[in-house]
Order: sequence, then C-alpha cells, then structure tokens
Amino acid sequence: MDHNISLENDIFKHIPLEQHLAIQQYFKYKTYKKAAFIIQPNEPVKDLYWIQSGLVKLSYEDENCREHILSFAFEDWWETDFSAFYHQTRSKLYLQCLEPTALYALSYADYQRIVQQYSLSNYFLQKSINGHIASQHRILSLLTDSPKSRYELFRSSYPALVQRISKTVLAQYLGVSRETLSRIYK
Repeated sequence: MDHNISLENDIFKHIPLEQHLAIQQYFKYKTYKKAAFIIQPNEPVKDLYWIQSGLVKLSYEDENCREHILSFAFEDWWETDFSAFYHQTRSKLYLQCLEPTALYALSYADYQRIVQQYSLSNYFLQKSINGHIASQHRILSLLTDSPKSRYELFRSSYPALVQRISKTVLAQYLGVSRETLSRIYK
C-alpha cells in the first residue's frame, strides 16, 4: 500500500512540486485503532501529527479525574500537545483516537529541518495563528455564551463533526452535562 502524502494535501499546496518528495521523506505513516492513545500525560512529545483520516481529541484530566476536551482534529488538521512538542517536554495532555486514524508523524528535529530548508516557517506560523485564534474564540465562548449558543456555534462551524462524535463527548467539549445537551437537542 502506498503511504505517500498526496500533492493535494494541505502542506504540499504551499511548496513547489520538486520539493514534495524531498519533504515527504520526513513524515512517518502510522495507524491507530479507535480509542488508542497517541499521546499520554508524562510522556515526551516527540512528534507533530497531520491527520490523513480519522478523528482525535486532545484532552486534559484534572485532579478529580474529570476530562476536559480542548480540541478535535480530523482530516487535513495538525494536532499534538503543542507546548510539550515545541519545548520538548513531557505532555500534560491526552491525544486519543475517536475513530480508527491514519496520520503522518513529523519529529521535532525533522520539523525544524523542513521549516529551515524549505521555507515553511510562514506556513506553520499561519497554522499556529489560526489555532491560537480558534482557542481564544473557544475560551470566550465558554466564559460568556450559554450552552445553547455554544452548541449552535459548534454545529455551524463543524456540521460534519456533530455526526461523528457521541453526544457524551460533545457535552464534555461544550462544558455541559449530557442531560443539558439532550435538552438543547430538543
């Protein structure tokens, strides 16, 4: 089976064709089953992940063993514990598959190499900025919006994702109980 990254995929839209094969060598293809952990707390975070297919959640478990979902990532999205990846420290987060997932892992050393050799700094900077903006919007929504408004915003922003995640997982992400989400659905 060919595990080469397609030219149509996000990262390769930004580089000349002749650089495609040179960069592709740095990505390691991996597959995971549903419910598998890609990252767990206290593990070193060595890779940045580009999701080819599937769905993952990035979450934190507090001292009361309550899970807080920070984000979801699916096809053509990048995900990792970014703080641990960029600082080359141990994770405080979980990255878990909600569906069978195929991805490409890019090590920190190879990330540094391709950013410098292939002028991809602007590409990754734009991805980081977009992620930061999305995080700020989510924080403001959690602080100021009603549960119903948060649900409607999520549904309008990610219509296909609503069909791919359970109501329990969606309730965790929205910061509401499963019962509250059921009332909103009605």
